[in-house]
Amino acid sequence: MIRRRRSFAAFIAAILLGAPAALAENPVQPPKAVLELFTSQGCSSCPAADALFVELAKDPDLITLTMPVTYWDYLGWKDTLGQEAFSKRQKLYAKTRGDGQIYTPQAVINGAAHMVGSNKAELAQAVQEQASEAFPVAVALTEDAGALRIQLSPARSGEQISGGVWVVPISRLVMVPIERGENKGRSVSYANVVRGLVRVGDWSGTAATLSTPLSATTAGGADSYVVLVQADQPSKYGMMPGAILGAARAKR
Repeated sequence: MIRRRRSFAAFIAAILLGAPAALAENPVQPPKAVLELFTSQGCSSCPAADALFVELAKDPDLITLTMPVTYWDYLGWKDTLGQEAFSKRQKLYAKTRGDGQIYTPQAVINGAAHMVGSNKAELAQAVQEQASEAFPVAVALTEDAGALRIQLSPARSGEQISGGVWVVPISRLVMVPIERGENKGRSVSYANVVRGLVRVGDWSGTAATLSTPLSATTAGGADSYVVLVQADQPSKYGMMPGAILGAARAKR
């Protein structure tokens, strides 16, 4: 059964505007969509979504991220990949949307629309819809002399769009044998497991280049990374995440 904490009727899907301009240097093809999966090893409904995301991770046009939450740990198995930061991120997404919907497995598309993470048809439709609206900023990555250079190129001049720039270390594939709880006896594979969320700067809406040490990409267990540019705003709960404005994956 899909596990939910709170459920409201409202469903809000944000539409991203703009078309990315080509970078003068190192042109990149932006992804069609960024898919985040909030999942738990203690949730019997999650393995189907986990398996689907393993398949989706093979699509070079998509950036998929798995963010295991911790709030089901009391069911008898502590999620070995879970982080409180991911549980908080999921809750803040619900506050940003205003619908209060927090459940597993939950997929969030481009920081906006959400749906059951195992629903392949709905995910495919959402990706197709989002792909028609390009990200407002193109992102290009270069590694050199122990540093990561992040080039940001806005789609159109004059747009009043800004956000944070995040380095997201990931483990491309992790297999976990689950010994207790609802998935006892199962071995579940997870794709692009997030190992940390590192804010390395801000984007003001204009062309910019940021530099950060490569150590920002090397959280424990990580073998690759993704860079996200994401709208956000301060609140009493912390920085509220909004729409994904741009994204790129490491070549390695």
